[in-house]
Amino acid sequence: MTLGRAVRLLLAVLAGLLAAALLATAVTLHLLAPRPGEWAAPLRIGPWHTEVSVPAALRLATAPPFARWLDGRRLATRWGPVQLQWQAADRSLHLQCAPCRLPAPALGSAPLQLQRLQLSVFRDFETVQGQLRADTGTDSGPALQAWFTGRLQPGGLALHLRLPATPIADAYAVLAPQLPELRQARIGGQVALRVQVQLPEGPLRVVPQVEGFAVQGLGTEALAHAASACGAPSRLRQRDWLVRAVLAAEDQRFYEHPGYDLQELQAALQSNQAAGAVRRGGSTLSQQLAKRLATGDERSATRKLRELLYAVEMEQTLGKARILQLYLDNAPWGRGLCGAEAAARGYFGRSARQLAPAQAVWLAAMLHQPDAEASTWMRSGGIALERAEWVAGNLRGGTLKRERRAVRAALGTMAAPAPQ
Repeated sequence: MTLGRAVRLLLAVLAGLLAAALLATAVTLHLLAPRPGEWAAPLRIGPWHTEVSVPAALRLATAPPFARWLDGRRLATRWGPVQLQWQAADRSLHLQCAPCRLPAPALGSAPLQLQRLQLSVFRDFETVQGQLRADTGTDSGPALQAWFTGRLQPGGLALHLRLPATPIADAYAVLAPQLPELRQARIGGQVALRVQVQLPEGPLRVVPQVEGFAVQGLGTEALAHAASACGAPSRLRQRDWLVRAVLAAEDQRFYEHPGYDLQELQAALQSNQAAGAVRRGGSTLSQQLAKRLATGDERSATRKLRELLYAVEMEQTLGKARILQLYLDNAPWGRGLCGAEAAARGYFGRSARQLAPAQAVWLAAMLHQPDAEASTWMRSGGIALERAEWVAGNLRGGTLKRERRAVRAALGTMAAPAPQ
C-alpha cells in the first residue's frame, strides 16, 4: 500500500469516527432536549451552549448502556470534584463529591464545606430513590445519612427526604468540623428532619425535630455578672415599655423557646420563599446575643452553627432574665450607639425607663436594621413607619387592644427630634 492510499484510508476512518460521534451527540441531545414547560438546565460544551431536560438526563444517566459509560468518570463541578460509579448488580448510580461545597442559603451566603458527600440513586421507571450521606471523609467516623424518594414529572421532580434521629454532635462534626468550640463543647441531643420539595422551583417544606439539645463547656456562665462595654446598664423591668417593644419586634416567643425557635424558623422559610428573597430572619434574642458577644456577624453557615451552640448553653447557664438584660445592654442601635440606655438618651434625651410607649416602639423597630434606620432618621427625621406599626401591633404583656391602637396612632403623629 502506498503512502498516499494509507493517508486517504486514515482520513476516511477519522471522518467516519467523527461522523459517528457527531451523530451520537446529535441523537443524545435530541433525547435530552427539554419539552415545553419541562425542567431544564444549561449545558456547555466548549463554546457551544444549549439546554437539556433534567428528567431526561436523569433517565439517561441511570439507564444501563449509558451508565456503564459513566462508570469511573470524574467531573469538575461548581460544588467540587465528582466521581461517578455504576453498580450493575442493583442498577444504581453513585456520585461522590470530596471535598464538597454545599450551598445553604438559609444559613448564610457562604456554603458549607463538607469533607465528603455521597449520593446513591436507584430508578424504577418514573420513580427515583436512594441515599444521601455526608461524613468526615472516613468510613468509621460520624455521618449524616438521609433517604429520599421522588417521582419524575414533566415539570421536575417531587422529592421527599428523611433524616432519622441523629446525634446533634455528629451533625456538628460533619457540617462544621473546623469549629474551635467542638474541641471543648459537650453536645447532647438528637435531630431529625423531613423535607418535601418540588424541584426545581416549587415549594419547600421542612419539618425539623429536636430532642434533648444541650451544650456544656463554652464558659457562658461567666456572663452572669459581666458588665457591658456599651456604658451604663438600663436596669429595665419586664413591664417597661422598651422591654415589651423589643420582645414584640425581635422575639415574640422568647419565654417559650429553649434558645432556638423551630416554629419561627419554619415561618421565616415560608415567608422568604413567597418573597423570593430573605425578608425575615428566624434568630431568637439568645442567638442575637451570641452573635453580639461571641461569634461576630459573618454571613456564613458555620457562624450560624456556632451561634446556636452559645445560645443553647446561655439558656441553660444564664436563664431568660439575664439573657434579656444582656441583650438590652449590648444591642446595636446605629450611629455607634449600643445598649438601651445609650440609645434612649442618644435619640430621645431621656432614660430608657422613661420612654413613652411610641418612643419605645420606635427604638425597637430600629433593631432589625439599626445602621440603615439611623441613617434614614438623620436624613428625614423618621424611620420605616410600617415596621414600627407592625411592632406596636405585636405588643404583649397585658397591653389592651385600645392601648395598642393608641401607640400606633401616636407613631403617625410623633415628632421625631433630631438625634442628640
